[in-house]
Amino acid sequence: MLKHAHSGLRWVVLGLLIYAVFNAISKKGKGTFSAQDAKVNSLTTMFCHIQLLLGFALYFTSPKVVFSEAWMKNASQRFYGMEHLLLMLLAIVLITIGSAKAKRASSDEKKFKTTYLFFTLGLVLILAGIPWPFREALGGGWF
Repeated sequence: MLKHAHSGLRWVVLGLLIYAVFNAISKKGKGTFSAQDAKVNSLTTMFCHIQLLLGFALYFTSPKVVFSEAWMKNASQRFYGMEHLLLMLLAIVLITIGSAKAKRASSDEKKFKTTYLFFTLGLVLILAGIPWPFREALGGGWF
């Protein structure tokens, strides 16, 4: 159940991130940073943190995370034991920093620019760290 929640919630996180990035792009330089924009950033960050907590629970209970003698030589064990964790942690740290910096930015343009930069970097890292089904060795699925 935990795996399905974590896997399904990724679509919510990806959708929110994509929406926040396109919102920042469309309003950068010409829009005002409204309460709605702040809510989008906060909601995106909150869902990323929920996803992180689910991921930590899975990390310590999943049979895919195995620290055997040769775990670094096994692509799947290395991915779930280190690569996925590091990419996702870095992405969520960037998203959190971006959300906080955008709140404190002095102008609306800087708020949108900060959101765009940090959320896009986080999105790219998340996309790189997901065990997509076409990455056969990892055994990931769409849900």
